[in-house]
Amino acid sequence: MTAPIRIELSNHAYDIHIRPGVLAEVGALLAPFKPTRVFVVTDEHCAQHYVMPLISALRAAQLDMGPPIVVPAGEGSKSFGQFEYVTRELLRGGVDRNSILIALGGGVVGDLTGFVAATVLRGIRYMQIPTTLLSQVDSSVGGKTGINVAEGKNLVGAFHHPALVVIDPQVLQTLPQRELLAGYVEIYKMGLILDEPFAAWCEENISAILAMDETALAHAIRVAVQYKADVVMKDPEERNDIRALLNLGHTFAHAYEALSSYNGALLHGEAVALGLVKAAELSAHLGYADAALIRRIETHLGHMGLPVDPKFYSNFTPDAVIARMRGDKKNNRGELNFILLKGAGKAFVAKNIAEADARAVL
Repeated sequence: MTAPIRIELSNHAYDIHIRPGVLAEVGALLAPFKPTRVFVVTDEHCAQHYVMPLISALRAAQLDMGPPIVVPAGEGSKSFGQFEYVTRELLRGGVDRNSILIALGGGVVGDLTGFVAATVLRGIRYMQIPTTLLSQVDSSVGGKTGINVAEGKNLVGAFHHPALVVIDPQVLQTLPQRELLAGYVEIYKMGLILDEPFAAWCEENISAILAMDETALAHAIRVAVQYKADVVMKDPEERNDIRALLNLGHTFAHAYEALSSYNGALLHGEAVALGLVKAAELSAHLGYADAALIRRIETHLGHMGLPVDPKFYSNFTPDAVIARMRGDKKNNRGELNFILLKGAGKAFVAKNIAEADARAVL
């Protein structure tokens, strides 16, 4: 049996279990936490596929359950309205300080459920069961929770680490190819940030990953999660530049997502693909990297059909993108801060970038 990845923080620790079929073991993994009641929060899509197998696993461990709480699928559920809905359903269902919430779904469900767990009764435990590749390698690990507002993505939230994370690659069998590609971008991003050989491995093995080859997919997930776990342990609440490195491409990406109104026309991973190319372009423009890096990233992502050029989106004008980027969480007093590259595997935080330089690549 593959050993879990463990995150050790100063006041909290949790395990990340990654293996095919582990969804059936959730009850046994959760039982030692002795929850008074378990509440599953999911979306309409996951409810069709995974709620009943999860309930069976919980019943096998004789855990008391509240009724499942189902929110609409999509980014629109990361909202004050759904935050209130889930909170009130929990209170009506008898939630107490020893209850545990289970976030069953993609990043939207995980972020929303985690934020509810951070605030209801001033904080209760929750676990993550991510069902998209993107959430498995990114949002389910690290304790970032939150919702979106009109002013930008993830601007209201809290750091609230889960009690447990369970990643089952088999649940990806129901994932559309577009969603799989969007999640892969975050895996490839890790190589660009920290490990050029892993980026090269991704480029060489992308066909096997997208074909759901169990060995290649499990390796890609585990490496990406281990890298993120290592970074999170060094900087659990993004108080210095270490964890900020994980946001490579995201200053651009979050602006593109906001300009798309989170309506599904541009998935998060697709926005990150655009952002990775722009980050490489800005790195080259400022003299940190050469043009070959741009071509490498653009060719690899574009070959799979991911978007790599924002000019095809009519509302992504330089003025609009700059205005959105000024609201990015990494910025301070209106300065533009970016994660840039000195080469593949060599990311760094670049602060107070001139607007003219950002415009040059927009």
